[in-house]
Amino acid sequence: MCHVIVTCRSMLWTLLSIIVAFAELIAFMSSDWLLGFPRSDPSAGGADVESREYRPSLGLYNRCLRIGSRGVGVSCGPYARTFGEVASGFWQGAMLFLAAGTLVLGVVACISIFSLCFQSILKKSLFNICGLLQAIAGLLLMVGLMLYPSGWGSDKVKSYCGPEASPFMPSLCSFGWAFYAAIGGTLATFLCAVLSAQAEIATSSDKVQEEIEEGKSLICLL
Repeated sequence: MCHVIVTCRSMLWTLLSIIVAFAELIAFMSSDWLLGFPRSDPSAGGADVESREYRPSLGLYNRCLRIGSRGVGVSCGPYARTFGEVASGFWQGAMLFLAAGTLVLGVVACISIFSLCFQSILKKSLFNICGLLQAIAGLLLMVGLMLYPSGWGSDKVKSYCGPEASPFMPSLCSFGWAFYAAIGGTLATFLCAVLSAQAEIATSSDKVQEEIEEGKSLICLL
């Protein structure tokens, strides 16, 4: 029989697991990892040059040429149409680890929804299994983020950040929101792994067992 068990800790873990998975996915797909130095649009001329200044942004496999605050984006899309065209081998490795970590988080996010009704599988706690998977995903994401700055010395990054760009030195570039989102999502992933243990404790408490013995199918506890 399915018992829907909702507690503050289990619900917090479920919601955070879903948010983290989406955050990592959006960050992975975004072009706003590095923001290049300001430059003028060659199509602009005369007194209008200032209004046509833009800062190009560069992601893991895509890029976006953007007009400044007075305009709109003009050209966004992948610069690498195949995996071999990615800016550097370090970024290729980063993409593999980040994609693997994000995939694991996506699976856990889906499972976390069913954890409201099924708390175990093959007599193993669903929360503990998911917590272990989230810890593994966090490690994968961490390795990916460590590889990412190693590729800042590539020709592609130098064209956006200046010739002085080198591994771990982005020169004239600044970090975009996607880079910070990926870091924040990685830290939140480890938090989810810790919260999974708390969710397990909350859903297997004596109070929950008493509610089950009373025949309740919907159990909501603080």
